[in-house]
Amino acid sequence: MGKIFVDVWDVTEKPLDAMAGLAYVTEMPNGAENLFVGTVRNHNFGKKVLGISYDVFVPLAKQSFLEVCQEAINKWGQELDLYVVHAQGRLDIGGVSIVIAVGSPHRDEAFKACRYIIEEIKHRAPVWKLEHYEDGDSEWSKGCELCSHNHVIDAHNIGESKAHIGENKAHAHD
Repeated sequence: MGKIFVDVWDVTEKPLDAMAGLAYVTEMPNGAENLFVGTVRNHNFGKKVLGISYDVFVPLAKQSFLEVCQEAINKWGQELDLYVVHAQGRLDIGGVSIVIAVGSPHRDEAFKACRYIIEEIKHRAPVWKLEHYEDGDSEWSKGCELCSHNHVIDAHNIGESKAHIGENKAHAHD
């Protein structure tokens, strides 16, 4: 039976640690571990970014992380070990904003579960990003970056039906 760890860390007190996530999911009989580390990039929509402030409604965020993890377990197996920690507070370029680790008996399930978890968190979790720009301006992010950049929608719906994918194309982000 797998295990789940979810949390939100104030990065002014404790930086996120990818190796802690990997250590959590690395245990027998896992034959595969997948690690996703989200970091602050130096640009967005043609603007130079200096950093991002993450505002999180912690109780609801942790609940949504837990729900997404349980969905991944339901899709890819009870043996999954899952670790999700998101940052709260200000991060500079290169700062770690999210760590997702998945341990699984097989690589395919580990990859699919990890991708599913990050995509669902981007869509559903009560996490807001205030981007700080080189020109001195700041702006709240306008929702799921992947959708606003018109990436292939299938990437958002790993393991779901084509009919459901069509429904997701029309969803709006605030």
